[in-house]
Amino acid sequence: MPTFIDNKTAVTKLFQEAVFTAYPALKDEAAPFVIELEKPKNPDHGHFAVNGALQLARKLGIKPRDIALAIVAALRPSALLASPPEIAGPGFINIRLSSEAQSRVVETVLAAAEEFGKGNDGNGQKVMVEFVSANPTGPLHVGHGRGAAIGDTISRLLETQGWQVSREFYYNDAGAQIHNLALSVQARVREKAGGEAPFPEGGYRGEYIVEIATRYAEAFPNDARGDDLLAMQKFAVAALRHEQDLDLKAFDVQFDVFYLESSLYTDGLVEKTVAHLVKMGHTYELDGALWLKTTDYGDDKDRVMRKSDCSYTYFVPDVAYHVTKWERGFTRAITELGADHHGSLARMHAGLQAMAMGVPKGYPDYVLHQMITVMRGGTEMKISKRAGSYVTLRDLIDEVGRDATRYFFVMRKSDSQLTFDIDLAKSRSEDNPVYYVQYAHARICSVLNQWGGDAAALKFVDLSPLTNKYESDLLRALADFPDILRAAARELSPHLVCVYLGELAARLHSYYNAEKFLVEDERLKLARLSLILATRQVLKNGLAVVGVSAPEKM
Repeated sequence: MPTFIDNKTAVTKLFQEAVFTAYPALKDEAAPFVIELEKPKNPDHGHFAVNGALQLARKLGIKPRDIALAIVAALRPSALLASPPEIAGPGFINIRLSSEAQSRVVETVLAAAEEFGKGNDGNGQKVMVEFVSANPTGPLHVGHGRGAAIGDTISRLLETQGWQVSREFYYNDAGAQIHNLALSVQARVREKAGGEAPFPEGGYRGEYIVEIATRYAEAFPNDARGDDLLAMQKFAVAALRHEQDLDLKAFDVQFDVFYLESSLYTDGLVEKTVAHLVKMGHTYELDGALWLKTTDYGDDKDRVMRKSDCSYTYFVPDVAYHVTKWERGFTRAITELGADHHGSLARMHAGLQAMAMGVPKGYPDYVLHQMITVMRGGTEMKISKRAGSYVTLRDLIDEVGRDATRYFFVMRKSDSQLTFDIDLAKSRSEDNPVYYVQYAHARICSVLNQWGGDAAALKFVDLSPLTNKYESDLLRALADFPDILRAAARELSPHLVCVYLGELAARLHSYYNAEKFLVEDERLKLARLSLILATRQVLKNGLAVVGVSAPEKM
């Protein structure tokens, strides 16, 4: 892709040279002083600010304002700067970019197209992102949906920064919940056959269980009484896995690997993990149970691994599973979970440390999402007719569409609770965040269609007529996009992309309402069209990261 001429990097280099020119001794030190640029909270103060003078004051024994004066005096002439930097307060240096430097981003965006914003922080390294990982005991609920949107957007973000991402879904297809699923289907099969059908305590009562029971009876007419519990379990798990796959496909979420919890047992990995921990001396027996000394690794108390009935607690296969991640070469792994799993993280990390396999402390990284409240007409929705006890992901997709569902799930910080207002998500107004951003893209398409010219020609126009505040604000926002993607990927915070898109759309709408684009002045017209064409591209790139479409008409 074309190299983005990063003004921040160029200005940083310019000031670094000035520091060493003004104070040559700093360059010869073992750890030379490094200039850092900040963005002023008030854009009226300039594009960047340098506080290096304040940092150097104690080291040099000179007043920070005098240091700032010396640095500015040592600056070599540069077309990057609109005017000599301003020294403010005790020694801050405020910097304003020239119009040429600001507008350079338009050319770069139009040349790079969908590649604009991408970086190479990952340098081709492997990373696994595990998300959703729902038990195959029912349809995906809205919590799974939020996890799917967050996990998939994190994966897309990491890919923009040069990481080699593997998306993984861990199926909890073993244990008490799966046995309860089979018992639930069995009860409905026997009920349909007219026999006694006591329902299991804590069983699954949704309409989907009746559907599965009906399909099982049709597929296995010789088991009308529902005696083959294992066959019912396999049938139900397969049916629900297929249904979840269809929901994820409708949500535009794909996985590279589906890992079965049951394989950890059939392949002997759970027993191997336990045996290794015993061999390493990290376990002890008490009251007929096998315990892991997780307190040696920061947990608040030791944890049972194998209960007195010889069954394993749920965190043991989790440890075995994460060992496979490490052994498969994923030196970095990220797991997206609901916040209700928070209590298990310490024992998970402790178990991996106790394995003494070189797994770094804190592996894997966790991203937790909070609960979702679904509202319609000012009233909370709590159940789905089909699922019985919760609102399903498919309910939302069918009601408001994939785009709105994905955007709403991602637009708030993962660790903050989310209220999903169905009425808002369906509205065609500026109050609807996803509509507001998509409408900005469609508005630009409408202007370009009215113009009717060759968009390719806009890559090479004179941008010097772009001088007003609306244009400066848009140029500044476009230049910020690569930094936004980099920060969102580094912090595993996909909501930052939605925040940025909302602000970029607001700048476009303000520009649209204040100025005309198809003016008689040809130079001004082409310059403005070039600017909004670049804005359209960045809106499209940002929406693609969130997994949302960029419509041309609305």
